[in-house]
Amino acid sequence: MKRSTIASGTLAAVACLAAVQSHAQSAVTLYGLLDTGIDYASNAAPGGHAVTRVSSGGMNTSRWGIKGSEDLGDGLKAVYQLEGGILMDTGGIDGQLFRRQANVGLEGKYGRLVLGRSFTSVYDTVIRFDPMGFAPFYSWATTGNATAPSKYGMTTGFDNLVKYSGGTGDFKYGLSYGMGEQATNGGDSARYAAAVSYQSDDVGLMATWERVNGNTVALTGRRDAARVFHLGTYYAIDKVKFWAAGRNYRLEPGSVGADIKANTYWTGVAYKPVPNVTLTGAVYYLDVKNTAAGKDADPLMFVARYRYALSKRTDLYATVAYAKAKHDQLVGLSRDDPGFGDTQRGAMVGIQHRF
Repeated sequence: MKRSTIASGTLAAVACLAAVQSHAQSAVTLYGLLDTGIDYASNAAPGGHAVTRVSSGGMNTSRWGIKGSEDLGDGLKAVYQLEGGILMDTGGIDGQLFRRQANVGLEGKYGRLVLGRSFTSVYDTVIRFDPMGFAPFYSWATTGNATAPSKYGMTTGFDNLVKYSGGTGDFKYGLSYGMGEQATNGGDSARYAAAVSYQSDDVGLMATWERVNGNTVALTGRRDAARVFHLGTYYAIDKVKFWAAGRNYRLEPGSVGADIKANTYWTGVAYKPVPNVTLTGAVYYLDVKNTAAGKDADPLMFVARYRYALSKRTDLYATVAYAKAKHDQLVGLSRDDPGFGDTQRGAMVGIQHRF
């Protein structure tokens, strides 16, 4: 009986050690962000009608995902990530199941290399230089509003992607290549992105470049080519943080026509009067040139947000915003939902939880 007890204890100890070793070699994390609130917007329907609704993603896009790694030894590990968007107002899928991320690769002392679907190096960099953090309803840092000819921005993610991310101290850099996979021409539908930045807690500087090709037009032998550049900075002192950034967008059409040019500028400030409260204000302006209509909207948006942290994972927030356009053109606050007037006012109160 005594030997049996000792043997049982030994086996249990070995099993525990094996479990610990397995856990140390391989890690899997289920994570997510759930963000929903009550949203009001004027001129949100034909006829200039206002709409009040429960909406998903007031501060950030709601999502869930699985990510993990396996230790391969000598500082090298295998990594993977699957991530999809959630529509919190209906419980539906926001796009395809893993539209946000679906990749696998390797990570070591020289950086991280993944294949599949992922956000671009430009997206990964610019988000820290946006005072609103790419808020779906109240930020034009990724693209302009979803109304009329004003949506000129960066490409947030690439399919068929090869992506490298690296860093040295506070310097970060990345390269992304999305294969066009066209039999007619290797350059058709190809996508490229590059970014470099210096990011400390107090000071940040960044520069990015992106090119997105269309397919060759038979009549001209040319293809659409959209080129995007970003420059930006942030500076934090005591309880205040300032941002300023800009994007240059240029579309060279494959067919006959003038190049379309659009410059987006934004600035903002955040103030933390107490550790769990953040007050943020931001302004976004989009200057568009050479559109076919000839009367560019050149939209302008003002945003103010109050954020109260109930804990490290749960926040309450209230946001108000106002957008206007020139030449009686349409404008909207959201990058996804169109507006139906030359101005739009909006407000949202919501809750966000991260797990």
